[in-house]
Amino acid sequence: MSAVLADCPQPGSPIAVVLLGTGVVGGALLKLLNTPAAAAPLRLVGAANSRRQQTDPRRLAQRSLREQLRHEGDPRDDAALFAALDASDAAARVIIDATASAALAARHATWLAQGYHVVTANKALAGGELAGWRALQAALASGARYGDAATVGAGLPVLSTLRRLRSCGDSLLTLEGVFSGSLSYLFNQYDGSLPFSALLAQARALGYTEPDPRSDLSGEDVVRKLLILARHAGFSLGSDEVEVESLVPPALREVDAATFLDHLPELDAALAERHAQAAARGNVLRFLARLNQRGRARVGLVEVPPTHPSARLYGTDNQFALTTTRYNTQPLVIQGPGAGPEVTAQALLGDVLALRAGA
Repeated sequence: MSAVLADCPQPGSPIAVVLLGTGVVGGALLKLLNTPAAAAPLRLVGAANSRRQQTDPRRLAQRSLREQLRHEGDPRDDAALFAALDASDAAARVIIDATASAALAARHATWLAQGYHVVTANKALAGGELAGWRALQAALASGARYGDAATVGAGLPVLSTLRRLRSCGDSLLTLEGVFSGSLSYLFNQYDGSLPFSALLAQARALGYTEPDPRSDLSGEDVVRKLLILARHAGFSLGSDEVEVESLVPPALREVDAATFLDHLPELDAALAERHAQAAARGNVLRFLARLNQRGRARVGLVEVPPTHPSARLYGTDNQFALTTTRYNTQPLVIQGPGAGPEVTAQALLGDVLALRAGA
């Protein structure tokens, strides 16, 4: 893969894009690329799912591209994809990673060092091992840009706000919130009238959870988001330094997905007891992430009073409450939908368009 210039394009200059991942989020992004906001400045020169890819301009322009890639296209070959990117005369060349692949995320730093801009919804690098985070920061010295708005809060202005506060000399003291759209939905709805397993099955049918809900219930996704935020705030936290409460019973953590789904009712008794205890005190349960100014971090189920900000969430809302040296009498709260392919795809598009604006 040859190196390319990483300079931001001037307003009006085209941007060449390769999209990796045409699943739910990638498919939503393909629809956005056909809108007037994206059609003029962006040029899609390659798209790929895990098995097939397309670099033919005529095929890439078709609205049925995502469906076509399920059945036809060249075998996946990243060298050919990036050759198409290099052959473009666009002022900037961007790799969009719309997957959750840890293997792809591990290559982000390499792509940046080679001069490609990277825009991603993939949390596995920035929210993974501390060594990966440090490699990412070192690679950014090449001048390439890393668009990460979609990694936390599905594009809510959390990372941009945190970066702006820090650039102004403000410091994060505490961080607390609900960082998972699926867990937000589950505990906003859970009132004891239905077994938790039944509510989880409903949420899964609505597409609010991963196909294997343990990805949500384990707290792993929340940990990655907390690590990304903490590291941007200047805390060099490793993944092993976060205390995590998994909602998955130990006996169900290593079984296959089908077996886990067959045993969902085994979650009910423990959660029903905790709900009853909280309700007896007039409180509710929320799955919270917390970070204090000493760098202590915890993710897990918490009992909160009805006056707590997280007790007033709706649907799949995420909430981020930041207390800083300047926002110290009352936290700065960012809240809104924290899940959904459309808002996540919009965050990806926004990061690509920001290159054109030089933002």
